[in-house]
Amino acid sequence: MAAPADFLARYADGEVAAMRDVLCRLEGSGDGASLSIMDLASRRDLTSWPVADIAPAYGRRADIRFGARGRAPGARIVVARPEEVLRARTVLPGLAAKARRERNAQATFIGLSTAALGGVICAYIFGVPLLAGNLVGLVPPAWEKRLGDTVATQMQTALARDGGFAVCDTDANSVANVAINRFANAALAGTGTPFKADVTVVKTTVPNAFALPGGKAFYFSGLLDHTQSADEFAGVLAHEMGHVAHRDGMQQLISTASTGLLIGFVLGDMTGLSVAGGLGTTLIDSRFSRDAERSADRFAAETATRLRFQPVGLANLLERVASDDRFSQALAFLSTHPLTEERRLALEALRPGDDTTLPPAFTDSEWQAIKAMCGDTPAASASASDNNDAPATSPSPASGPSPVERRHDKQQHGK
Repeated sequence: MAAPADFLARYADGEVAAMRDVLCRLEGSGDGASLSIMDLASRRDLTSWPVADIAPAYGRRADIRFGARGRAPGARIVVARPEEVLRARTVLPGLAAKARRERNAQATFIGLSTAALGGVICAYIFGVPLLAGNLVGLVPPAWEKRLGDTVATQMQTALARDGGFAVCDTDANSVANVAINRFANAALAGTGTPFKADVTVVKTTVPNAFALPGGKAFYFSGLLDHTQSADEFAGVLAHEMGHVAHRDGMQQLISTASTGLLIGFVLGDMTGLSVAGGLGTTLIDSRFSRDAERSADRFAAETATRLRFQPVGLANLLERVASDDRFSQALAFLSTHPLTEERRLALEALRPGDDTTLPPAFTDSEWQAIKAMCGDTPAASASASDNNDAPATSPSPASGPSPVERRHDKQQHGK
């Protein structure tokens, strides 16, 4: 019995949606074989497809669907009836082999893609954080500064949605602002950092302080309200300047958003717009590694030697924050700068230098202006040019009670 040379099917030419009932017939043999397609209703030949150009198409498991190279993308022949499926497979035996090769190629591609994706994910999760410290050196300082500006804008937008963003003192020449930025830049002096400190005190109930890539730093009034001494303020600010000097913020971004940063670097997007919009939140809630926190503490201690303040003030503030239920629930400054017993003892062991000829970090009038800068008192808006206090004449912060005495006094008074 001769093998069948034709089969019934439905045909779409890819130009219109309508399908026609057709008879497909194999003509010729070998490399020159072709499949003629005849309309059953009109008995008119519609077209002819070279067998070599025929390729399988996706469809239901029980059907056979195929198209041909060089034809309209939607051109299809569909064989659905079981007996015609058997005839079609006999007429076109190479079609099944092509389908198998295509499925194997797709499986290989999917396997390789999955392996590659797995490698990228592993590198992202494990490799990038390990290499972030080395990669940060490849980031141009100018890009880091612009990225910090972008994140600052994101942060301002986020705070505006949550109730507003207001700078406590907009006068750059006020006593408070001049003292704060003088201290911050003095802390960075000699570190080799390419960045200049730019510290802003913001009126918000969020209890936090943090530094952004490029030198920008923020001290929120929610934390300033609980800061009781110039030592505590100086300790926090010096610690944040340590993160600036060590570029910890940039390292954190590389660790958490390396894909977006890489795309921005490759595409030349130096504004940081290619990075996900959540980077402001990422940095505000940054939980630096313990090594980074210890390093920033050491930086604060070294700064205390040069600028004369008690570095243990940072521990005093953290301890006070930890005892405040409202602050603990806020999980802001305390959660991002956890006070471990090891860290507290290390900070208590640090002392400023013995050179009492050096001026203190902040004079009494400067500290009072800083404390008042988010209120309506005249001290907040006083011009720095009107400040006649000589820093060297103010009492040394080292003369205050020790941290142990402070904690004892707090316990005695039930605070």
